[in-house]
Amino acid sequence: MLKVNKQNIIFNDLFRCLHFTKKLIHFAMRIIAELPHPDFKITIMNMNTKFIVKMEQGSLEQTYKVAEIDLTDGVNSVFEILDEEFLKTIAGRFTAMRKDFGDAYSRYNY
Repeated sequence: MLKVNKQNIIFNDLFRCLHFTKKLIHFAMRIIAELPHPDFKITIMNMNTKFIVKMEQGSLEQTYKVAEIDLTDGVNSVFEILDEEFLKTIAGRFTAMRKDFGDAYSRYNY
């Protein structure tokens, strides 16, 4: 029979902390690459068998997720997806997002 004492309580608390930490590490996001672009920042990350492509321009952000299994050449396939036509679309979307937010903010203030 297990006796309840201070050492057992400390061990159980430590075990719970280690188990929780292991779960946190499993879901950790890792930055794979940061790509230069004159209009916005591009970051490629990896988490839980997915590539996450994040574009940032000031306070605005666009994020795309792609499962690793859907790509034939890993992160190199992500680089291929980020072609000039797609990046122009991203830039246009940032312009539309900024206008939409500005319009909404103006309605809120006036």
